[in-house]
Amino acid sequence: MSAPPEQHPIAVLQTLLDEAVGIGVFPAAQAVVLHRGVQVFGGVAGKVTGDTRFDLASLTKVLGTTALFLRLWTEGKVGPETLVSRYFPGSPVGDAGATVADLLYHRSGLPPFVPFFAQALTVHPELLDATCPSATRSRVRDEVLQAAASTPLAAAPRTRTAYSDVGFILLGEILSRAANAPLDTLFSRHVAEPLGLSARFHRLTDFPADAMPAPTGAMRPREPAPGQETLWKDVPTQPTRPGEVDDDNAWVMDGVAGHAGLFGTAVDVARFGQAVLDGCAGTSPVIAPGPLWHRALATDALVQGSTRSMGFDSPSQVGSSAGRFVGDSPPGAVGHLGFTGTSLWVDLRRSLVVALVTNRVALGRQELRIRDFRPVFHDFVVEALGLTSISQGTHG
Repeated sequence: MSAPPEQHPIAVLQTLLDEAVGIGVFPAAQAVVLHRGVQVFGGVAGKVTGDTRFDLASLTKVLGTTALFLRLWTEGKVGPETLVSRYFPGSPVGDAGATVADLLYHRSGLPPFVPFFAQALTVHPELLDATCPSATRSRVRDEVLQAAASTPLAAAPRTRTAYSDVGFILLGEILSRAANAPLDTLFSRHVAEPLGLSARFHRLTDFPADAMPAPTGAMRPREPAPGQETLWKDVPTQPTRPGEVDDDNAWVMDGVAGHAGLFGTAVDVARFGQAVLDGCAGTSPVIAPGPLWHRALATDALVQGSTRSMGFDSPSQVGSSAGRFVGDSPPGAVGHLGFTGTSLWVDLRRSLVVALVTNRVALGRQELRIRDFRPVFHDFVVEALGLTSISQGTHG
């Protein structure tokens, strides 16, 4: 009897996913790894398939909003120096001279988070009814945009970096107005269709009949995230429909926002990561030509110590979610995290894409062990592929 074939080292990633589900780090997950454009791993864990869409949360900021910015920049409809005041005259951030680049680099001075949904649900509890009229949802969306535009600055633009959902709420609307089309329509037209993605927004007033993604929270509004416990109170609550966006601010914006709202698979996330690599290489100008990608992915030079490029983040020096190896040599890596338990990291030197999507919030927003899981997972990716030495990841 012959010995069984030796298991490829990359198979350890499936074991990691299964074990994490088993101990309750997250209920379900998908992961896809691409190296030099070839898929070297694809795995699922929990009660999902490879086609199950996950709430991508803040990955919307890169797959959706940043990608659309690059497309519209290519078309000359908007650019880094476009003034916020052009689209939001009289707003504090506009009056301070902030630009689209300031929003992308998270240096506009806007605060990280404001619970706009609390006011919206208090004034319009009918939003909790699945049959809420589309006119009401549209009006509330406009009210949230106005509230975001009216938000006082926490600092002067270009003086510090502070990751801001508020800034990306405004950025999504700026892009929509610049292109004269809804954000979800623009995403489908300029990103999803050209890249062959199944990812999409779940607009509440046009709710998809097949919206059965991996579950997240059960109630609306969701429980406060750690650190948000005192930011709102006495807001009406009730069970939420499966398939509705987890983020409450995106939810009161009819499910379509610049900071959150996309649903998709790990394959979608990985394909976008490959589009980043192809864009930088100049081999696929579907989103934008190479020179614009290089400008967009350069780390912010104005704010000392910033890890931000346009829309993307880069691995931090200590305790990075990307682990010890991803991005450890020039030109580094770019990526982003999502609150629901999603992430994308693209190692530009190794031509490596790692897409990990989970629904860790379904076990409660206090479940934070994914912070420990992510770096371990990424380290195993690099080690299993034999890419710990940078020379092994470069093109020969």
